[in-house]
Amino acid sequence: MKYDVYRGKGFAARQLFASLAGRVGAAGLLLALLFGAITQPTAAQRGAQTAAAPEPAEALGATFTAACQQDQAAFANHLTNDNAQAYRALPEEQRVALLKRFVLLEDPGKALLSSLNGHTVVRCEASGIVSEMRFGENQVRDNLAFISVTVPEGEDKQEVKFGLVREGGQWKVLSVGLVLLDISALAREWSESDVRQREQRAVDALRKIAEALKSYQTAYGKLPETLAELGPPPEGGFSPENAGLLDAESAKGVAAGYQVRYSIVPASGGEDESERNKAAGFTLAATPLEYGKNGRRSFLLDAGGTLRGADKTGAVATAEDPRVGSEDVQP
Repeated sequence: MKYDVYRGKGFAARQLFASLAGRVGAAGLLLALLFGAITQPTAAQRGAQTAAAPEPAEALGATFTAACQQDQAAFANHLTNDNAQAYRALPEEQRVALLKRFVLLEDPGKALLSSLNGHTVVRCEASGIVSEMRFGENQVRDNLAFISVTVPEGEDKQEVKFGLVREGGQWKVLSVGLVLLDISALAREWSESDVRQREQRAVDALRKIAEALKSYQTAYGKLPETLAELGPPPEGGFSPENAGLLDAESAKGVAAGYQVRYSIVPASGGEDESERNKAAGFTLAATPLEYGKNGRRSFLLDAGGTLRGADKTGAVATAEDPRVGSEDVQP
């Protein structure tokens, strides 16, 4: 049977598991492990554990198999107790995302374990795509084990080393690339990333509303009194009262999980009323509907495109808040 090895974005092993690990340096982790962070068992305990536990390669193979099948319960059983608890507490989408990253496949697959030169090979096939992990030698040091996993990439190959610890008589995944696997820290990182993405969607929604306001001003020679005038018409053609420039939700002042407040900034000067209406500006203030969940920062966008924002704990942003550049909004 011919297998096509998955070559998606970030497939190189030096990048594979960067998002899985915490920010702990390899040297610091090894010192902690080797000098007492994990209690060393007695000789009698080691003998009993060795009899009860599968080989490290067998345990790691079962971990990849669970990830391949997207079997969340089985995968949690191959993590240390702390990580297993943290993993089970993750939202469903984050638990699945972690499994996908382990085997680099989007869909649940079928795992096939075989042997090559006396070493374990795990293949995961899903939707006609196969990801392959080839194990190297086991390096066992008392209650620690290290296994190099090679990932073919065309004619090249990349390698990452997994660390396992013997816990409760079973081998559990402890580290990826000699960096501690810390799911609690990973959950916090993902949560922060989710908040940033929601804030980005709110900013995109503000800019869309701003464009609708400018289009209305161009078409009708003035700004609308309320955002409702930008909404879709109930029936018939468009009019100044129902310009059809925004969806119904945005016209109510709710967009991307944020409450939007619209204010007209009158133009100054001695022009006649018509000219002042054409020159009038506006501000759009956006605050999260549920602070912390929909976003943390409040934003203020003016007619010139200047965006300001800050964490106001749910209060409205003002012109005194710092400017926010596009690079500050991106997740």
